Amino acid sequence: MSTPLDTKVISKLAEILDKTNLTKLEYEDEGCRISLSRGGAPVPPPHHPAPLPPMFAAPAAPAAPVPAAESVPATETDYTKDPNAVKSPMVGVVYLSADPNTPDYVKPGDTVAEGDTVCLIEAMKTFNPVKAHKGGKVSKILIASGDPVEYGEPLIVIE
Repeated sequence: MSTPLDTKVISKLAEILDKTNLTKLEYEDEGCRISLSRGGAPVPPPHHPAPLPPMFAAPAAPAAPVPAAESVPATETDYTKDPNAVKSPMVGVVYLSADPNTPDYVKPGDTVAEGDTVCLIEAMKTFNPVKAHKGGKVSKILIASGDPVEYGEPLIVIE
């Protein structure tokens, strides 16, 4: 006998999907599995192999060329290979402070020591501290609180 679906749970999951800009969200509780997705192919039934996570999947072709006026200015730097960039150790949602009523861990111009917490990443309802990989002065913060981040994404630059 199957358990009836709780529409409140589905509504809450859909709300999380929208707030985090994720394209897919899965939830399982007491034998009931819910998978929500948007803007893509339908989710295969559970007996089929799951699709590859985005970091292993082939890159998607661009939807349409970006007009020259909207292209990224040449002055913006790509920090993905910068040894000074603190990179995200996981996929999740980044927070610059422990809660909305406390100051950010770091601001541009602050001096940090190796091992200092510079932000938090929430993944699976767990807040994980992100530590400075070296000491120095915070020169740029590349993210904002509440932003979804990917594994390896540059977060903060320490010079």
